[in-house]
Amino acid sequence: MEETKLRTRRREDETSIQSHEPKTTNLQKEVGLFSGICIIVGTIIGSGIFISPKSVLANTESVGPCLIIWAACGILATLGALCFAELGTMITKSGGEYPYLMEAFGPIPAYLFSWTSLIVMKPSSFAIICLSFSEYVCAAFYSGCKPPDVVVKLLAAAAILLITTVNALSVRLGSYVQNFFTAAKLVIVAIIIISGLVFLAQGNTKNFQNSFEGAQTSVGAISLAFYNGLWAYDGWNQLNYITEELRNPYRNLPMAIVIGIPLVTVCYILMNVSYFTVMTPTELLQSQAVAVTFGDRVLYPASWVVPLFVAFSTIGAANGTCFTAGRLIYVAGREGHMLKVLSYISVKRLTPAPALIFYGIIATIYIIPGDINSLVNYFSFAAWLFYGMTILGLIVMRFTRKDLERPIKVPIFIPVIVILVSVFLVLAPIISSPAWEYLYCVLFILSGLIFYFLFVHFKFRWAQTISRPVTKHLQMLLEVVPPEKDPE
Repeated sequence: MEETKLRTRRREDETSIQSHEPKTTNLQKEVGLFSGICIIVGTIIGSGIFISPKSVLANTESVGPCLIIWAACGILATLGALCFAELGTMITKSGGEYPYLMEAFGPIPAYLFSWTSLIVMKPSSFAIICLSFSEYVCAAFYSGCKPPDVVVKLLAAAAILLITTVNALSVRLGSYVQNFFTAAKLVIVAIIIISGLVFLAQGNTKNFQNSFEGAQTSVGAISLAFYNGLWAYDGWNQLNYITEELRNPYRNLPMAIVIGIPLVTVCYILMNVSYFTVMTPTELLQSQAVAVTFGDRVLYPASWVVPLFVAFSTIGAANGTCFTAGRLIYVAGREGHMLKVLSYISVKRLTPAPALIFYGIIATIYIIPGDINSLVNYFSFAAWLFYGMTILGLIVMRFTRKDLERPIKVPIFIPVIVILVSVFLVLAPIISSPAWEYLYCVLFILSGLIFYFLFVHFKFRWAQTISRPVTKHLQMLLEVVPPEKDPE
């Protein structure tokens, strides 16, 4: 097995030398301001805008507050991204929130984030996107009625299996799939916005009259509306990852954030306005798939274009989520925070196949009992708990780590606002309308402490004795080997 590993690595190294000899070993700073804005827009726009409008409206119960929530979510995402830009340029380690929490609070909060991200946030996000894909595909075949739950869930599980398989087979194939579907989702956004503006210009404004009548103003309803709106903006916290490849990053990164996220916000508001030009709030709430209903009324007989491109958009978002989350699990296994076999790579395919398979299995489990709304609440509760902790760490390090260089330094009121909103988003739904998913989420997070002390902190011998034969048999079954350590 070791000989196979060495031969594999030698072939990879020789190919790499032949292909990349003229290049330096550092990332090339080839991303300018315009490219940075495009990356931001392409990262954020995914499946959320096609599933969240119905849920946001269900919680606000009128058009005016619904549009305000979409705008407020964009402002909050912009402020949060600026805070992460400071953190990303101050602590240049990879791993998302993990190194920031480690630097500010120590290993236990950092490990709990890693645990929650791998077991709760990433798989539930994957499940939500695949369920969205399934609902839009099924809506085309069950016109006028709700598709059976078993059909929706089976198709979502098939989508997870397909995407996981594609990414486990080839990195290049996964990249090609991502490029194609990214272009497709921008096409459908443009179609919906332009069609809606045309109808609005023709005088279809009756659904905007008395737009605040009957609005729901309870704390719990507003927080749940934020949960669903912010799901559509998910990805704002990833923006600081392009820092190393940006030209003049200390100027272009905040500029890209300040331009890119408001641009997404405008797109989202215009898409919701488009929906309301052709549907009353009641009709939108009764729709099984909002964009499909919109297409049926506006684009007939070419209405099939909408569910097709929405399916492309959601499957593209799912593919991107799988690609990045598989690497997170791979790194966690390599660092000893998960089973060691999850850090192994395929001998034949040179992909993190065990990590991807593990991720697909967990996501499939989330599909079985959950519907989209409960999963969004589940995801958002966990995500904003750690977003708030991470940005609190930014304020803490202003006092405890004054020695760290801060190329980007946001005014202190910005992280304070984001932390206060995070506290509101975490506590308000629990206080106003307690639900089991929040308790399950807290138990999942705290259960990480058991694994931390058993496998990371104390490293009990009996735990190693159990995991060693499991790793050995999985290695033989999947034909995977440990990665060669990178030279320091």
